[in-house]
Amino acid sequence: MMIVDPKTGTLPVFSIYIETNRETITFQGKESPIYRGKLPMKFKKFGGTEQKVYDLIRPITDELGYYLWDVCYEKEGAMWYLRVFIDQDEGITIADCERANAPISDILDEKDPIAQSYMLEVGSAGLERELVKEEHFEVCQGDTVRIRFIRAVDGEKEIVAQLKGADREGVSVILEGGEEKKYPLGDIAFVKLYLDF
Repeated sequence: MMIVDPKTGTLPVFSIYIETNRETITFQGKESPIYRGKLPMKFKKFGGTEQKVYDLIRPITDELGYYLWDVCYEKEGAMWYLRVFIDQDEGITIADCERANAPISDILDEKDPIAQSYMLEVGSAGLERELVKEEHFEVCQGDTVRIRFIRAVDGEKEIVAQLKGADREGVSVILEGGEEKKYPLGDIAFVKLYLDF
């Protein structure tokens, strides 16, 4: 288990792993929740590489008529992957990904913002994409979302509701009965768009 600061929702400089059935632990006179599994949700902050790539390719995706949903630069095994996620109202096809891939690859080759070798992947953000940036919550206001909690809130581990908005304090939704509620980010594992197939 990891102890997370209850005010900031962040990990301390160190981590303590504990085997216990308790939901909280007292540390330095303060009661802190013990989170099992996913850590609390935080709005994504671009790292240096991701920000450079985002700034380079945003004019390209805009010109092509795509919305640049996210840029992820991550290591899997021995290989680094640069993943670019695009979107548009009609949805994204393989042809769209191929159309965007060539000019994105060209500008990255020209500007060379990444020192080491990596694999470029351009893909769709997906129908039930995760909302990770404040901008995502603005774009998706009024849409139906699925919120997964770190542990049960009001007896529920997961809810489906209409997104009203979000800020650094939490995510606001309208529940099925019309009640408005705001859930702190520290209680949330993730928020994703929800489609009832």
